[in-house]
Order: sequence, then C-alpha cells, then structure tokens
Amino acid sequence: MWPQWTNMLSPWQWAALAAVPPAIVALYFLKLRRQPLQVPSTYLWQKSIEDLHVNSLWQRLRQSLLLLLQLLLVALLMLALVNPSWQGTRLSGDRFVFLVDNSASMSATDVKDQGVPTRLDLAKRRVSELIGNMKSGDKAMLISFSDTGQVVQEYTTNPAELRRRLATIQPTQRTTSLTEALRLAAGLANAARSAASRPEEKPHDVPAGAATSSTTTPSGGLPATLVVLSDFRFPDVPDVPLGNLTPKFELIGKPEADNVAITMLATRRYEDRPEELQVVGRIENFSSQEKTLAVELLRDGRLDDTREIKIPAGGRQTVPFPSKVMESGVFSMHIKAPDDLAVDNEAWAVVNPPHRGRVLFVSPGDEPLRRALGTAKAHELADIRIEAPAFLTTKEYTAATEGGAFDLVIYDQCAPKTMPPANTLFIGRLPPDGRWQQGATLGDPKIIDTERTHPLTQLIEVGDFVIAEAKVVRPPPGGVSLFEAAEGSLFAIAPREGFEDAVLGFEIFATDAQGQRVANTNWPLRQSFPLFIHEMLGYLGSGAARLETDSLRPGQSLTWRAEGAAEAVQVVAPGDHKITLPPQENQTLQFSGTDAVGVYEIHQGQRPVRRFAVNLFSAAESDIRTQPEHSLRLGHSEVRPATHWESVRVAVWKPLLLLALAVLLLEWYIYNRRVYL
Repeated sequence: MWPQWTNMLSPWQWAALAAVPPAIVALYFLKLRRQPLQVPSTYLWQKSIEDLHVNSLWQRLRQSLLLLLQLLLVALLMLALVNPSWQGTRLSGDRFVFLVDNSASMSATDVKDQGVPTRLDLAKRRVSELIGNMKSGDKAMLISFSDTGQVVQEYTTNPAELRRRLATIQPTQRTTSLTEALRLAAGLANAARSAASRPEEKPHDVPAGAATSSTTTPSGGLPATLVVLSDFRFPDVPDVPLGNLTPKFELIGKPEADNVAITMLATRRYEDRPEELQVVGRIENFSSQEKTLAVELLRDGRLDDTREIKIPAGGRQTVPFPSKVMESGVFSMHIKAPDDLAVDNEAWAVVNPPHRGRVLFVSPGDEPLRRALGTAKAHELADIRIEAPAFLTTKEYTAATEGGAFDLVIYDQCAPKTMPPANTLFIGRLPPDGRWQQGATLGDPKIIDTERTHPLTQLIEVGDFVIAEAKVVRPPPGGVSLFEAAEGSLFAIAPREGFEDAVLGFEIFATDAQGQRVANTNWPLRQSFPLFIHEMLGYLGSGAARLETDSLRPGQSLTWRAEGAAEAVQVVAPGDHKITLPPQENQTLQFSGTDAVGVYEIHQGQRPVRRFAVNLFSAAESDIRTQPEHSLRLGHSEVRPATHWESVRVAVWKPLLLLALAVLLLEWYIYNRRVYL
C-alpha cells in the first residue's frame, strides 16, 4: 500500500525549503581565492599542490561524509513536512480478547496467494498485526478454539509475550464450535475480581509457559473488545451472555474454496451371510464444479479396489464396494482430489473380531421382544438371559450385577432400585438415578427425525410405524436424542460413569385399564425392529469390543471395560504414539486423546484387544466455502463477519523528526572528531 501525502506548506515556503540542499552543496564547491606569491624554494610548492588537490571537485565530494549527513537531515525534514501516512487498522478500546480458530477447516490452503500456507497462518498473521496496533498500556488475552477453547495467554500488556504465545497455536483436526470458547472468554473477561488479589491461584487451562500473575491482570469486569478470527464454519450461539465483551469478527478464507470430502465409510455384515462384509463410502463435492475422482479402497494397507466417479457441483455420491470375507482388519478409502483441504480425503473403517456380549432381559412378558431376542442372529451377538421383574429383588440379581456379570441389562416396563455397573436399555420407564426427566404424555406421536450418525439408529428407517401412546424423555447433559417428535425426544441415550443408558419413551406392549396386555405400537411388524434389536445388542451388549466397526470424530471420548483382571492398558495412536491408561473402578477405562484422524489400537497387557478409527466425517467442517453475507446470531443480536477491519491513516512525521534529530547529532559528533582529533 503506497503512503498518502499531506501538504503542510505554501508554494513559496516549499520553494525556500527546496533551495536549501543546493545551497549546502554550493558551499562545498567554493574555491579559495589565491594571490600570486614568489617563493625561494620548490619545496614550498608542495603545500600549494596539496591544497589544490584537496579543492578538486570530485575528490571533495567522494570524501565528504558531512555533506551526505547534512543532505539526509534536510531530506528527512522535508519528508516530515510532507506528513506521509500509511494505512493501518483501527483498534478501539484498551482491552482485547483474541479468539483464533484452529479447527480442521482452518488448515485449508485457499489463501496461499496471500503469502501464507493455511487459513490458520493468515489468522495468526492478522492477530500479530493487531497486536502491533495496540497502544502502550493496552491489555490483551489470547484464546484458541475448535470444538473447545483453550487459554493461550492471559491478559498482559507485553506485545512480545503475546506474539510468542501466538506462535505456539497449532492446527487441529477437530470440528468447530464457538460456544465453549465464548463461555471461556466471557468468564475470564467479565471476572468480578482481579486475580492479583489471589496470586496463588492460576486457571487450570492456562498452558505451561503462559505469563504469571505478575504480568497478567484480568479485566475485573471492564469493557473489552472480542476479536474472533475464523472461517465461521459453526452454528449460531444463542445462549452465551457476552457481558462486557463487544464482538468483532474477521472472516478468514474465500467463498470459492474448493474441497471434496469423504463423509462416511461404514461396514456391515449380511444377515444371511454373516461371514461377508459390505463396505460403503460416501463422497461429497463442496465446490462449484463437477469433479472426476479416483477412489481407492485399501484392506490392511494393500490396494483392494479402485473406482472412478463423477460428482456434480454441490452433489454427493455413495460408493459401494463388492462383498468382502473378513473377520477383522482395517479398511481405508482414499480419494485423489487436488483440493484445498487434505484431512477429509482419507477415511478408515475398523472391523474388530466378533464378541458375544452378556445380556439380561427383564420383562413382565413382552412376546415381540422375546422373539426378536431369540433369533439366531441375536444369539450370535450375545448370551441372553430372560427373567421376570421379581428377579430384581433377589440376592442373585444383586450379586450378578455387582460382580459385572452383564454387559447390558434391558428393563422392560420395570426399573431397579439402583443403577447396575452395565449399559442399560429402559423401555417405558426412567432410570432410577434421577438424572432423566419425563415430559408430556403424547397420543399417536409422529417421529419426525432420527439421529443418522449414531450406531443405534444409522441404519434404521422408523417412519413407517405408529405408536399409540408415548412419553417425552429428557436426557441429562451429554445425552443424544435418537428419535425426535415435534414435542420432544421419544428415544435418547446418555453416558454414565463409563456406561451408557438408553431410554425408549414408549412401551412395545402395554397394560390397559382392564389389566389386559395390548400392543402399543406396530413396530415389531416392521423390518426395522429386529434390525434395531441387533444393533442394540451389538452396540450396548458387546462388552469390551462394543462394536464390530468403531468410528469416532476427533476429540470424542471412548469408554469401554477391560477384559479379565486388571492389567496395564495402552493406546497406540497414529504415528505410533503410545498412551498408558491407569486402571479404574469396575475395569472401566476412558480415552479422550483422539485428536488425530487415523486408526488407534488398544493393548491390554501384551496383546491387542481392540481397534477403532477416528474420522472427520463432518459436512459442515468439510464445506470450507466461506459466506461473507452470512450473519451469526449471538444471544439476541446478529453479527456479520467482516473480510477486513476499518482502516485508518497512521501518520509517521514524528518518527521522521526523531530520525532527523539522530542524524543531526551524528553530524555534530563527526564534525567535532574532525576538528579536535
């Protein structure tokens, strides 16, 4: 950007100033006025010859450092009077919170023409520029975020420390969510009291190396400017109060960004041929042009199949592969796509050896469920024990559940006094731990949506059956709604201390006013019902190897129970990175270090017991095309991201005057050395 000039003098004043440099040069051109002189000896001519040599025009100019310094001084004064200014960025206020998005989409390379490799690098460069525009005494905080937020640097007035901590922000392969980052920023920036009053406390999420309490000062509830730099691949944030924060968003990335992504890779066994697997992938084209792609399927690292497909702009295509005979192993799918995001061009599907779970079914007499649990396929998946509700009051039940005898307990129209150390499915009842809530009773409810990404429901079509009566269920925090009606959830699942609890809000068979058993739904007559039972046995009832095919998203936690006696458990992450897990109560283990995509392997003792895959599988994250016109809702207000900040002209006449003064002092120093030395 070229500087802008401001005329501060009149024409005659400029003319007078312009005459100064020639006058200085002219003074150096003056020659000595000489008089004829007779001398008695040729020896005296040597002094006159040296004098003439010194007054030679070009020789004089070559050796005159003072002349150059004087001309430079005048040039700097003239430049200061012109008052040049450069375009800068306006930063209002004296407190700033910088939020830098480092999610998977910020690794997109559509910004290479701006001199940086990725969007994250561009965001970091912009933050560095904004830090440079802070005034002396301004405070700033630095937070990175993907689906969670992390404090990189607390409030500090030290720009060098801010830039040093900014350089430590690394890209992740996680999805994007602004909610947790905003809560973190609002909680820190709107603090009611200064941390300086309690210097012994330090927030647990401040990384090692961050400034200590002597160099940081929370805002104490004072107004601050929240600066978010992101490509804005996340939904609205309607329920986070910003308090004293004033948000400003800068959009990173281009609307014409080009990406093709694998958004699904799954395997399933045939009902009639359980030894065979079907492998299916899904590829989506997030660009404005049709794409022709080469698709490769690898089996345990070796090429197994190849395809060439065409996907229209903005379209998707399912890619089925021929049946495979396989008990366990790893499938990986690759697409040859020179696009702007690489993390979603490869996906993995893990096939673990089949494992028979241990299931307890407690029911007053539900024949459709008994028949579904009595099929040959169900017995391939699990050993199933069937009991009446009276069994829940026996010592045998207490000893069996406390001893971990079951992987899954199904409570049909009944409930225990306490929750067992196992996965559970409640049909028509709520768990007794008080975390679940029951909503309104609905007559003839309609299921309008299902959770397609969850293993329990990803293969089930439920729109073709009717329900006479159901109750809305509200899961605890962390729960997921699997069947959704207009009034709320009819089927949900939630984690519980290493286990999972599923609640079906309607009964299969109910008891009428006359005490007769009557059908409450025709679901058992549909093909989706036995498929649901098999998926439920495979997911909740398979014990240590909960799924034949496991897939998580980056950042998701995995919980399972170790087999047998307590042994050292180690997780081998992609890149041969090993993580050792300490033993927990009931042999329940939890692993949350799933930051990188790829295949993970769990070792118990010296033997591998399970593998699982981590894939991005997020259309929202893979669609890296930015939307400059899209507005984001924060609370009750809408904020529109900007592609640049408000620019201002930054005058530089003061630094020029200081530089002129330095040149003047240098000229004086050199002149005095020539005189006295």
